[in-house]
Amino acid sequence: MAGKQQNHHRTLPRFRSKTIILTLIISSFSLLVILFTFPSSPNQSDRTETSFVASLEQFLIHKAPKLNSPSRDDTARGEKEDDDVRKLDEMVFERENRLLDEDPVYPVKVYVYEMPKKFTLDLLWLFHNTYKETSNATSNGSPVHRLIEQHSVDYWLWADLISPESERRLKSVVRVHKQEEADLFYVPFFTTISFFLLEKQQCKALYREALKWVTDQPAWKRSEGRDHIFPIHHPWSFKTVRRYVKNAIWLLPDMDSTGNWYKPGQVSLEKDLILPYVPNVDLCDAKCLSESAPMRTTLLFFRGRLKRNAGGKIRAKLGSELSGVKDVIITEGTAGEGGKLAAQEGMRSRSLFCLCPAGDTPSSARLFDAIVSGCIPVVVSDELELPFEGILDYRKVAVIVSSSDAIQPGWLVNHLRSLLPSQVKKFQNSLAQYSRHFLYSSPAQPLGPEDLTWRMIAGKLVNIKLHTRRSQRVVNGSRSICRCDCWRPNSTASNSLSHLLS
Repeated sequence: MAGKQQNHHRTLPRFRSKTIILTLIISSFSLLVILFTFPSSPNQSDRTETSFVASLEQFLIHKAPKLNSPSRDDTARGEKEDDDVRKLDEMVFERENRLLDEDPVYPVKVYVYEMPKKFTLDLLWLFHNTYKETSNATSNGSPVHRLIEQHSVDYWLWADLISPESERRLKSVVRVHKQEEADLFYVPFFTTISFFLLEKQQCKALYREALKWVTDQPAWKRSEGRDHIFPIHHPWSFKTVRRYVKNAIWLLPDMDSTGNWYKPGQVSLEKDLILPYVPNVDLCDAKCLSESAPMRTTLLFFRGRLKRNAGGKIRAKLGSELSGVKDVIITEGTAGEGGKLAAQEGMRSRSLFCLCPAGDTPSSARLFDAIVSGCIPVVVSDELELPFEGILDYRKVAVIVSSSDAIQPGWLVNHLRSLLPSQVKKFQNSLAQYSRHFLYSSPAQPLGPEDLTWRMIAGKLVNIKLHTRRSQRVVNGSRSICRCDCWRPNSTASNSLSHLLS
């Protein structure tokens, strides 16, 4: 008995020690639960504060003092030199170039109307069956069928959209077959072919029929056309009825601000999209540029019509100023295949710079012919708007000057000759990279003009939906028109703030 009691006393301390250890473990665990369950203090950063006064007090006490510490960002703390602006611009350009090669995250969903054949296939067949008739020319002598080719953006976009998905290469747009799934609606009416190849009254009648067909669609009535895309790339096309589709997205060659082609309020950079002309010359790629470099001995080249209207009057002035200048070729162009070959030879093989002045409209197909030919464009068109400028930086591929400078005696030639060989080479390297952005093709290629069209339109979607929904909910008597009157025409003139700050 005494032995058993002695053994009990021996095991008691061991039992108590185990109990104490277990109690400590439980207590520690409970403490951790409490610490992680409740905030340690009212100042803990993850606390949500909804009172302005309380939040302001916490900010001023705990965060504001840290604002006086040296900043880690690169905000300018004083006047910055032009060189710093240039460096920042280069870094932004490099970053955007990298992003350009990435696939779009969300493709634009487009519903393509299946219009009657008289608006689509019949017109394509009409062109196909008559394009060899070279005698058909406009009043200024331009071959009609070549004009149609230059403005054939409607064909290239439609041909890509209706191709089987297995044959398509673009990820920026996808065709949908249910209207409720669509972001946008594409109207496949060939307005340029109908304008040039139909009799005047027949064309007007077809325009009215197309207008009625589209505006009768439920999708048009829902948005009043704001999410509909109309290819109206020639400034004369669809002119008699386009006031009725002014809410739609127009695919245009430019935005002439003189009022000769578009009525005030019909077109805007916010709503519409500028697309490049289809080049009329063969591509000069990087290999071609390298091989043709020794032969490009002409400083500045122009072959075309020197007498134009509106802003195109600058051509005659430039022709007078540059005629007879050494290493400069300025000649009046001629219609026909011979004129095309002569222009291509001058641009693609012999010239460093190609003069690209305004024509009857601010834009000219010559700009895109020059880019594709590897000839550095010299743009003299103060009201010019350019395709895909939200994506592309034309300062990398073109010399852009004001009309007032260009017509000063000797100024333009001296300016071009002042460019260093390294600067010229940089322009040419950029041309080799940029040319793909202006080559329409079948199948449409990533980063080609069809692709960039949808990338640009994607940026308009939120605003389109804003104006659509706003138009659906405004009540009678409200300020129903929402517009910006502060837009002014583009100009290459300086817009310095120095006079305001002095």
